[in-house]
Amino acid sequence: MEKKVIIITGASRGIGKEIAKQLAEEGNIIIANYNKSEEQAKQLKKELEEKGKEIEIYKADVSKEEECKKIVEYTIKKYKKIDVLINNAGIDKLQLIIDVTKKDWDNIINTNLYGAFCMSQQAAKNMIQNKNGKIINISSIWGQIGASMEVVYSISKAGIDGLTKALAKELGPSGIQVNSIAPGFIQTEMNTDFSKEEIDNIKEEIPLQKLGESADIAKCIKWLIDDSYVTGQVISINGGWSIT
Repeated sequence: MEKKVIIITGASRGIGKEIAKQLAEEGNIIIANYNKSEEQAKQLKKELEEKGKEIEIYKADVSKEEECKKIVEYTIKKYKKIDVLINNAGIDKLQLIIDVTKKDWDNIINTNLYGAFCMSQQAAKNMIQNKNGKIINISSIWGQIGASMEVVYSISKAGIDGLTKALAKELGPSGIQVNSIAPGFIQTEMNTDFSKEEIDNIKEEIPLQKLGESADIAKCIKWLIDDSYVTGQVISINGGWSIT
């Protein structure tokens, strides 16, 4: 099986890290992007290289156009193609809407939404030439149903789903599939601030009565990479939390 060249943004921690590990285990070439978590990225590289897997780590702030261009150009120059782009990088801030500043808005929207747009824009150029490629965006349940005290984050993730559907229509004729995965409550570093009581209350709201794991998202990613006919979909992985 031919190795796929896969860029994963925000790959040093949480869901992104698990995606990188599982896709590397399958023999793919991973370009793992990070911005601030350099030590975690280095540890991921070491862990996978010790197993004989192919991984590179690349520092880039995806909220900046020039840095998106550089990681894509670097990948194409070295590997001649991009088979899969996984837009996972994201940040959040819990706050009331009346406390949201323009800086807060810019930080979250530029990283979560513009970052996914810009990386897709740059990678699509190569994918269109090759008449092949997959873009997989990591959205959120909050982009579908909204979250109190996470208004800006919810907006950014709703935007991701809109981007997914629009790109799927635009890039489909070029043989490119674009999909979004909307995780529910996944056990990652982003959710460590929740108390045990809060976690228990959330579990009670979820039909499967348990939290998700990063591996649940990575499994869906692997399926989407293998698939040849699914595009423009927002796939909810949340234990039934968003059932209406």
